[in-house]
Amino acid sequence: MNQDYSRSSRWRAFCSLLSIALLATTVLGWQQQAAIPVAAPALSAPEREAAAKLRVETIREVATDLSAPEMQGRGTAQPGGDKAAAYLAERFKKIGLKPLGTNGTYYQPVKFREITFLPETSFVVGNEPLKLGPDFAVTQPLSGDKSVSGGLVFVAYGLTSSTPKRDDLAGLNLNGKIVVMLQGPPAIVNKESWRKARVQFDILRYLVSQGVAAIVFVNHGREQHGYKITADYSTRRQLEPEDSEEMPSFLPPFLNVSDEAAEKLFSASGISRAEALAKADADGFKPIDLKQTAKITVRLKKNKGVGNNVVGLLEGSDPNLKAEAVVYSAHYDAYGIADNRIYHGAADNALGVGEMLAVAEALAATTTKPKRSFIFMAVTGEEYGGHGSDHWVQHPTWKIKQVAANLNFDGMGTEVYGPVKVLVAFGGEHSNLGESLRTVADALDLKVIPDPMPEEKAFYRSDHYFFVKKGIPALMLLGAPEGEIKSWVDRMKQWEKTDYHQPTDVVRSDWNWEGPKTMATVGLILGLRVANQDEMPKWLTSSPFNRERGTNQPPPPEP
Repeated sequence: MNQDYSRSSRWRAFCSLLSIALLATTVLGWQQQAAIPVAAPALSAPEREAAAKLRVETIREVATDLSAPEMQGRGTAQPGGDKAAAYLAERFKKIGLKPLGTNGTYYQPVKFREITFLPETSFVVGNEPLKLGPDFAVTQPLSGDKSVSGGLVFVAYGLTSSTPKRDDLAGLNLNGKIVVMLQGPPAIVNKESWRKARVQFDILRYLVSQGVAAIVFVNHGREQHGYKITADYSTRRQLEPEDSEEMPSFLPPFLNVSDEAAEKLFSASGISRAEALAKADADGFKPIDLKQTAKITVRLKKNKGVGNNVVGLLEGSDPNLKAEAVVYSAHYDAYGIADNRIYHGAADNALGVGEMLAVAEALAATTTKPKRSFIFMAVTGEEYGGHGSDHWVQHPTWKIKQVAANLNFDGMGTEVYGPVKVLVAFGGEHSNLGESLRTVADALDLKVIPDPMPEEKAFYRSDHYFFVKKGIPALMLLGAPEGEIKSWVDRMKQWEKTDYHQPTDVVRSDWNWEGPKTMATVGLILGLRVANQDEMPKWLTSSPFNRERGTNQPPPPEP
């Protein structure tokens, strides 16, 4: 699962806003359409047969193989990623899936543009150089090579408003200045209101329009992510589709600095960083001249690379319905090798790929073949913004209007905490797939609960969302053990702090493999029911995603 702040698409949206005179946001709300209670049927004989053929050994073997050191972290457009794709293609072939990539192969190539920072990238404050990574990070958007200099000025939040009444830019000529600022909102402003109104975009758009030389963010401690995490992601190699539009050259450099480096920005001003932060949240803030200049140099190295989606087909049995397909997806990429460290990506998402392959193996072995076809897709580039799945829905190897649904395996590994008794269905409130899942859960004596972490916005952060944007009902499944929800949520959040997208995400000896087997079984039975029902899944009329399959309309704003 990717981090929302690592996705360049968000900054592309920002760039488009720069040319808009007035930013208007419409916030759409919805409620889940009331479902008519339906008695949950027990598993049918074909479903029981398929479930019996699902092998936990397959899940364990695939998860272990993909996260092994030899796979070098399965980096997109890196040798480890190519090795993982070949491994998966061979597994598909052994299972008996037909190639559904390009040119009669299992592979669908996706071309990428790789961006890394050259050693010449620098930030000098006065006469003191700061270090890339420990002291500063160049963040999105990356607008190309830049060399700028200018006087430093602290503008608090850069906010000019009547509510709250303040003018952080009073009397300033911003042209050529290096603006030092805080990311909003101020302490007295509601975070959700600030986010939904996209105030930060408005502020940055205005600063750019006034010709600032650069924007440097310092931390106040209320940010969603601290400097260490921001710098970790920002200094890694960046990937974007080769055919994507490059960032406009008029954009200035955007930087984040550590708290220690921020002290150096204020060192000649006569006030400390802490005093400046206190002034920023007090009434009557006025811009502060930091009384020194800085020089910023950004030098980028750009290469081209290719990753591969790995796609296989299990053909359905019905002469008519086999033209429609249920797509299973799981991303196999992790962050590869960086700074001589391997990002193994075991829970995220070698485990999900293992679950998907176990489903494929079981379905291929059943004697009663489902009516619709099944597509199994191991996608690349998810960690950099879902580029592999986005590429497939834009350049599908199956008629997009005949994709019945997408079932996505991706998560945080909560299913290994113990036997799975609880399910979360991201996207279940938007289509009748949600009610179908409930009948499966009832038949397996499982409980479906609402998203316990809505603030994480997981629905928008994995491969299923690109199917949703293309008008295809989709679900991403998460499983957890019984007991207090808070207990496993707390465990997961601790894992996020220590292992998420880090080299320490490895297969562990205390993993309970019955949990992943249950998750694969849920996906298997749900897929069978979708494949055998008379009609393809439908959007609920209450959903803002309710549209025809295959359409390319922009999605509604995230709530």
